[in-house]
Amino acid sequence: MNETLKNVYTAVVEGAMQETSQKVQAALDEGAEPEKILNEGLIAAMNEVGRQFETGQVYVPEMLIAAKSMKYGLELLRPHLVEADVQPLGRVVIATVQGDLHDIGKNLVSMMLEGAGFEVIDLGVDVKPEELIAAVKEHQPDLVALSALLTTTMENMRTVMTMLEEAGVRNQLQVMIGGAPVTQNFADEIGAEGFSVDASQAAKLAKKMVS
Repeated sequence: MNETLKNVYTAVVEGAMQETSQKVQAALDEGAEPEKILNEGLIAAMNEVGRQFETGQVYVPEMLIAAKSMKYGLELLRPHLVEADVQPLGRVVIATVQGDLHDIGKNLVSMMLEGAGFEVIDLGVDVKPEELIAAVKEHQPDLVALSALLTTTMENMRTVMTMLEEAGVRNQLQVMIGGAPVTQNFADEIGAEGFSVDASQAAKLAKKMVS
């Protein structure tokens, strides 16, 4: 990895938001390919942050800051990626289900997915099943990611699964679920293809699901 890309990588890992933008701009100014900046700078850095999280070297606050730094860099890079026709790994529609207002976990998963190279459509929190179905029809994602932090709202994931079936779009995509009360058993029970315990694992799982 050349020095310029290494600087991008380091800025993201260290969670230096402004610096990430500056280093991405410097890499562009030096003529680095947008796809290289994305893969060797931003994505490689988020992989490292995910690894550090899994080994207990960093915690959620550090991971959030690194993910925000990556987002700063990605905003700057995005027009260049579009111009160079760099395709995302896949498209994900993500939401916290109806009745649930928790967004930290969902936001972190959303940023980790972007950091892994996905195009993410984030519908926010307290999302009605009907809104989710409309978004699926509009954006035609490869994956739908659902979050719930309460046992009472977890059941709304089941409702979404039923409505995806009824809308005739269920076989066009895969569903990944997560959140504090959610388990692999519950995912199996409602027919979701994926379950993840945290944001780092979610990004890994999403890659596996679309490959």
